[in-house]
Amino acid sequence: MESFDIRLIVGLILGILVGYGTRYFLSLRKSNSIEQRAEKLEAKANQKAQEIILIARQDAVKSLDKVRDEEKDLRLQLKRFEERLSNKEEELVKTEQGLREKEKSIKEELSQIDKAKEDLKKNKDAQIELLEKISKLSKEKAKDILLKEIEKEYQNEIYGKIKALEEQGEFEMEEKAKTMMSLAMQRLASTHSSEITSYTFDLPSDDLKGKIIGKEGRNIRAFERASGVEIIVDETPGIIILSSFNPIRREIARVAMERLIKDGRIQPARIEEEIEKARVSVSEDIIKAGKDAVYKLGIVGLSPDLVKIIGRLKFRTSYGQNVLEHSMETAQIAEIIATELRANIGVAKRGGLLHDIGKAVDREVQGTHVEIGRRILDKYEVPREVIQAMESHHGEYPAETVEALIVEASDAISASRVGARKTSLEEYLQRLGELEEIANDEKGVEKSYAIQAGRELRVFVNPKEVSDINTKKLAHDIARKIEKKLQYPGDIKVIVIRENRIIEYAK
Repeated sequence: MESFDIRLIVGLILGILVGYGTRYFLSLRKSNSIEQRAEKLEAKANQKAQEIILIARQDAVKSLDKVRDEEKDLRLQLKRFEERLSNKEEELVKTEQGLREKEKSIKEELSQIDKAKEDLKKNKDAQIELLEKISKLSKEKAKDILLKEIEKEYQNEIYGKIKALEEQGEFEMEEKAKTMMSLAMQRLASTHSSEITSYTFDLPSDDLKGKIIGKEGRNIRAFERASGVEIIVDETPGIIILSSFNPIRREIARVAMERLIKDGRIQPARIEEEIEKARVSVSEDIIKAGKDAVYKLGIVGLSPDLVKIIGRLKFRTSYGQNVLEHSMETAQIAEIIATELRANIGVAKRGGLLHDIGKAVDREVQGTHVEIGRRILDKYEVPREVIQAMESHHGEYPAETVEALIVEASDAISASRVGARKTSLEEYLQRLGELEEIANDEKGVEKSYAIQAGRELRVFVNPKEVSDINTKKLAHDIARKIEKKLQYPGDIKVIVIRENRIIEYAK
């Protein structure tokens, strides 16, 4: 039994030793295999590095050869350039030497010419002196005698040629002027429609006449008071007539009436509100008209306020002719004539557009429209040459420039066209304006309106400044002034209106 145990133990020990030995040999073998692989990888890496180094050396050699070739080419080019410069320098030196020789030769020739001139002058003086001794006349006296003899002999012929040249020049200038004028008139030929003093308003329904008149006529009175335009309601079906000599008032009334009819609410408070809105709308229309005018003419750089004043001319007439259309036409004609005469086109065109600018406010400011226009243009710093071009178109100032003469002629062409103006209408409008001016000069008068074709003058006064007792005296004074200052057919009714308006607010 004991021997069995010893064998078992010996066997276990031997098994352990054999297993350990086997494991050791296997581990040693594996280690040798890894080392061999590492050595192979290292050898392969070294080989690859050698190849890369070899390729890099070859590329470096190629690059160096390329750089050397380029350097060689550059050196050759530089050498050729230096050779060309050297040749040019030699040519310049030769040219300079040739120029010096020519200059020397020219100086010698000039010296000889000066000497020859001096000799000729001496000979001429000697001959003249000899002739003076022979004729016993000085040079100046001989010249005078000779000229007088020639003049006497050819006097008629000379005068005839001068007269012929003058007649030919006058004829050619007249023909040229006719050509330019006809060209300008032909290119801008247009029809003109004279302004009227009333506007016929079409009503969608004849029943609206009652609304417009209002209870006991209060609506129509409120409208006429606020707008200064007379409303004529007659038996003609479907229409009413807005009558006023002032086209701006008439336009405001037309716009307000359109809005009132469209809205349907026609009563005094609403009427005043719509008339105020219409004033704003017409003011915007004035600005647009001014901008359109300068844009159409291609004029830039004018003050916005001046452009607005130009727009006011849309609602101003002169002898029945629309002043804005007349001013634009004058500018266009002036441009054509200035082009033909090679004058300053910009100055002529601006002078033509602005020549009647004073008429935009002449019913509000004292003075002739030329003087008012000069003050307006000075205020807005318009160049002096433009003011000179516009101020002489009625002969109040002398025409100092060509452009001033062009504007004067252009104004006459536009105004004198057949059908462009009607004197009777302008005189009529002037009389209505003078009627209102007489009333507005009185103390306490807020506003006045000439209606009924000038047969009636309505005057609205400030109740704080004019009492009920003084209204009669005021009407009498205005009537007497009209009799003294104006000439008119028939009678003029003066109506002075004084009313108190009390306003309170419920809060």
